[in-house]
Amino acid sequence: MELGTGTTSHPDGRVELVDTAAVADSPYSNPELAPVPIDERKWTTYNFAALWVGMAHNIPSYTLAAGLIALGMDWVQAFLTITLGNLLVLIPMLLNSHAGTKYGIPFPVFARAFYGIRGANVPALLRALIACGWFGIQTWIGGAGVHVIASKLFGTWWSEAAPVAGKPWTLWASFLLFWAIEMWIIWKGMDTLRRFENWAAPFVIVVAVALLVWVLVEAGGFGPILSQPSALGWGPEFWAIFFPALMAMIAFWSTLSLNMPDFTRFGAGQRQQVVGQSLGLPTTMSFFAILSIVITAGTQVIYGEAIWDPVVLAGKFDNALVVALALFTVLVATLSVNVAANVVSPSYDFSNVAPRVISRRGGALITGVLGIVIMPWYLYESPEIYIFTWLQTYGGLLGAVAGVLIGGYWLLARTRLDLVDLYRRDGRYWFTGGFGVPALVATAVGMLLSVGGAYSRPGEGPFPEDGLIPFLKPLYDYSWVVGLASALLVFVALSRTARRERVTGVAAEPAVS
Repeated sequence: MELGTGTTSHPDGRVELVDTAAVADSPYSNPELAPVPIDERKWTTYNFAALWVGMAHNIPSYTLAAGLIALGMDWVQAFLTITLGNLLVLIPMLLNSHAGTKYGIPFPVFARAFYGIRGANVPALLRALIACGWFGIQTWIGGAGVHVIASKLFGTWWSEAAPVAGKPWTLWASFLLFWAIEMWIIWKGMDTLRRFENWAAPFVIVVAVALLVWVLVEAGGFGPILSQPSALGWGPEFWAIFFPALMAMIAFWSTLSLNMPDFTRFGAGQRQQVVGQSLGLPTTMSFFAILSIVITAGTQVIYGEAIWDPVVLAGKFDNALVVALALFTVLVATLSVNVAANVVSPSYDFSNVAPRVISRRGGALITGVLGIVIMPWYLYESPEIYIFTWLQTYGGLLGAVAGVLIGGYWLLARTRLDLVDLYRRDGRYWFTGGFGVPALVATAVGMLLSVGGAYSRPGEGPFPEDGLIPFLKPLYDYSWVVGLASALLVFVALSRTARRERVTGVAAEPAVS
């Protein structure tokens, strides 16, 4: 038995809540947040690998690699940056996934063990707001696809319509139409759309490969494409771009590195989730990256400029059928990925704020509304803003949360949690009025150090050239690492001090088997 009544530990290490009445009446529980029963934890290695295939083959993944080419890297530099970033982010992802599989709990409930039952809303809402940003970006991409298809059908009166806020009003209409379709599907039931993932991802690969073949024919083969020199070289100019870009590559999946317990809680065992994710993420992302890198490098040969947005590239084709097929793929992939990666997790996070009031479907609708408010068209405006403002900034913020979770779960609690107390007021995770002060302080320190020096190159972003806090500017290039390392060290130090002083804290009374 794990410490705490109503739970049992199975031979494979997974813990089950056998006395469901212990949390059924808790104001901090609902059916979505409660631990998953052991007989419902059936996800296999294949399921986890397939999940990553479905999530990785999407347009932002494509533009992630293509954007590096547009910033001046050659294909070797871009591929190296992305592959290394995916291998690095896999480490915290697997570390945080362990708790989901062991206890059957989602990310916001896992965070309660260190942030407190109320304090867990801080990292949960931060993660949810970033998911809203991604939901908005994906929806903007889908809307752009609708706009291009309609332009081929209706002609210039649609494509060259009167501008509103700097963009054709028809583009705004396409965006809102695609958003409305997503909201309707979410309201009717997301399970229907999830079935698309079985064929949507392979379909995306087929179309991407077809696009690659076309680029190779038009550019005269691999030779002219792969011989394109780096505009940065391998000197100081490359390294000045490489480290911030690497942090952005890590940040791309740093959201999932926190909330993978939302999925691994359904795992049949630790081996299944570890092997499935280790096979699914790095290989899938690397394969898709090399496709997008070669295609974007090919556009430099064909058009004389790197076209990093596949929707823009598809719009250059004269054959309306080809355009429709390519952009239909964009729409299907966007719908599929938006549900799996950007709706499921924030719906849990918003539900965690008021479990008795906000259901998972209600949380999903909140995600959709905030996805517009966050103005995704600005975040997706250019490679500089997309990579060095959006990705790099939120990577530092989420890195601080990851540092607290990893330090708390592996170094302090030693993977042992009191499952029932995660849902109970005045239990070991109530801390100070429901807030884990050491975790919140450590997170604030990590965020300050990682993004306090945020800067933009002149005319290429919202931050001052010298940084928000100038003396912290050098740390911004390593935002995710700085956030994770500093928050982890501060949290462990504060928690151990609290133990010595007999102050209620995560390490004051660690759960034991």
